[in-house]
Amino acid sequence: MTRFNAWNVLKNGFINQTGWQRQWRDPVLKKEYDVVIVGAGLHGLATAYYLAKNHKINNIAVLEKGWLGGGNAGRNTTIVRSNYMMPGNHEFYEHSLKLWENLSHELNYNVMFSQRAHVNLFHSPAARDSNARRYNTMLLHNTDAEFWNLKKLKKTIPHLNYGPNARFPIMGAAVQKRAGTARHDAVAWGYARAADSLGVDIIQNCEVNGFVRRANNIDIIETSRGQIKAKKVGFAVAGNTSRLWQMAGLDSLPIESHKLQAFVTEPLKPILDQVVVFGVGGAHFYISQSDKGGLVFGGDLDWYKSYAQRGNLPIVQDVAEAALSILPCLGRVRLLRHWSGIMDMTMDGSFFICKTPIDNLYLNAGWNYGGFKTTPASGWHFADLIANNRPNKIINNHDLKRFEKGVNIDERGAGPDPKLHG
Repeated sequence: MTRFNAWNVLKNGFINQTGWQRQWRDPVLKKEYDVVIVGAGLHGLATAYYLAKNHKINNIAVLEKGWLGGGNAGRNTTIVRSNYMMPGNHEFYEHSLKLWENLSHELNYNVMFSQRAHVNLFHSPAARDSNARRYNTMLLHNTDAEFWNLKKLKKTIPHLNYGPNARFPIMGAAVQKRAGTARHDAVAWGYARAADSLGVDIIQNCEVNGFVRRANNIDIIETSRGQIKAKKVGFAVAGNTSRLWQMAGLDSLPIESHKLQAFVTEPLKPILDQVVVFGVGGAHFYISQSDKGGLVFGGDLDWYKSYAQRGNLPIVQDVAEAALSILPCLGRVRLLRHWSGIMDMTMDGSFFICKTPIDNLYLNAGWNYGGFKTTPASGWHFADLIANNRPNKIINNHDLKRFEKGVNIDERGAGPDPKLHG
């Protein structure tokens, strides 16, 4: 694989770009692997990469029923942040943000990570106090956090609705300046390219249809391209986790699959150089501007369970109303497209990276809204779990038994209750 550097870019300019190799192989499926990761999305690819890089395991297959990055990897709003407060969450998301900061150099691929700041608006004294608690906790963990008053906010982001008759009057904002956005497809390609260079087989158009168990292990994976023997198996399939779980003969998985819509407008001249977020009065909204000029935004879940990758109109209306309440200047901007990802939602809104009742099966699931931003740390910690057959202390409570142990890793304060964890 040809490395990206200034010399190779210059050289290929003189030879009609003929010196570049394929970014990853299309390998022949082997009969047996040391580790099989089901799901070639961001988390699956990152896991394979860190297994090969950190743990020197090279006989790895990543199986994808469609094409690489064709699921939730390309169906999100690309926000990266670490403004979490709960023990086990804060350390994890901060680790992920630190990995993001050097990811382009590590992968030798520009993932277009832009630390443009995450600006969380507040609209009442109660919301200010709640944010102060969260951001003071971040400061105690040496994570960057600051408050902007109305004067600084108006100077920095002048287009927001600061009018006295605004539907949601703005009082200020809690800000994480190291946060920002990245390019989702570039992240998928970067991890795929890096994993492939370390010998990982990425097998596309290879759907898992079942499992053959022996004793308390998965012995054979049945796929649309034949059977595969595997010493260890990892699930990283987002909203389809429940389907794979049942194929493995398991039940009682505390996950619901919901749809989360995202939207992008026609390209505009630069108008927003930050990620802006607010939540008040039942509204929930987040927006940023992409490198192509489109405004990328989203809001709440479609509050019913579904595997469809399309959303319903009430949420379109809800998100559009939230957009105009905070940025009235978008009133005549055309919506270019919108889509939906399948979110696997746990009962407290926090993830699972853990062992399962099957001895050689490992689970990566339950990412709620947090899937994209955690890509590097998710892969890093899932690889560590698979390689060492034990969780490290950061993810120790992110297991399937935490609810029966009374451990709620609940950032929102809704409790372990279905339909309250959005």
